[in-house]
Amino acid sequence: MRLALDQARLAAAQGEVPVGALVVAADGRLLARAHNRPVALHDPTAHAEVLALRAAGAALGNYRLGGCVLVVTLEPCAMCAAALAHARLAGVVYGAADRLAGAVSSCAETLDQPFLQHRVWHMGGVLAADCAALLRAFFEARRERGGEDRHA
Repeated sequence: MRLALDQARLAAAQGEVPVGALVVAADGRLLARAHNRPVALHDPTAHAEVLALRAAGAALGNYRLGGCVLVVTLEPCAMCAAALAHARLAGVVYGAADRLAGAVSSCAETLDQPFLQHRVWHMGGVLAADCAALLRAFFEARRERGGEDRHA
């Protein structure tokens, strides 16, 4: 999670919402790391999770990431949770819960839906205070600036 937090800090430094993600192979190899980039890439799907999945798929030469685990600083949204299931990830570990859009356990239980053909185990709360503090500081700074960059 500390490596994912490093990615989240990169996002914040670039004016993106500070979320970072990693994909780790079953043997412990770090396959991919990414941070939020929807603003920079002009792409609403450029969440840290999606970018990390894309990079891991390229590293493995396969869109199926069986046995892999995603580590992310914020509970995934519905789009990202669905992508995790479609990638056939083994699991997801996240830091801070997202009470506004979290789709793993906070607002929806997307990964536990019976219609999904693949189950992804999930665990939240890892370094949650550190992950939440980074997000809180980012949004407090944005409010202090008068919200001049509300594009994220």
